[in-house]
Amino acid sequence: MIRPVCLLDRPSGPPAQVFIVDASRRAWRPACRYPEREYISSMAVSSPDLKAFLLATPFFGGLSDASLDLLVSMLVERRFEVGATVVAEGEPGRSMFIVHSGQLVVCKRADSGRTFRMAGLGPGDFFGEMTLIEMQNRSANVVAESSTVLYELTARKLYTCYKADIHAYVMVMQNINRELCRRLRRADNRIAELETLRAGQ
Repeated sequence: MIRPVCLLDRPSGPPAQVFIVDASRRAWRPACRYPEREYISSMAVSSPDLKAFLLATPFFGGLSDASLDLLVSMLVERRFEVGATVVAEGEPGRSMFIVHSGQLVVCKRADSGRTFRMAGLGPGDFFGEMTLIEMQNRSANVVAESSTVLYELTARKLYTCYKADIHAYVMVMQNINRELCRRLRRADNRIAELETLRAGQ
């Protein structure tokens, strides 16, 4: 049985603090130790219905049928139970995920040690794409708030796509950059709102 957790520190040195997600109340409460973090199952992807779903997502938009077939063949299905940590802040990242079903929460640890909910993710969203561009550690925790089905694309597979179909690779990178620009714009607007509120106090 997978223990519901959000990993706030990497498992090295003294015991780190772990928080359990209470999905019904969207709250966090301390847990006593690190649980085993694992996905339920993994399998190669092959489904005509999946192609239609992926083509409608921001990540795969604009791809030709042949390019989509190539990328779909590179995906691996991952299933997570409610509360499972999909990625942990600070750990090495070498893949990204597309959400097929379920709900997830993105949370980040502040310098004060508190953990903040940053965003929610649902079907059609993708995350982890920054590691495919900058090859840095994960910038936040992502935790399943319900039973979740994800499709994983590794950096190695994306490089294979680059060698086999440069047009598909360029289109995917454009889609990633477009989504990052949208997120940056939302962050800019949020910062401006917070500055306005602070100035009015």
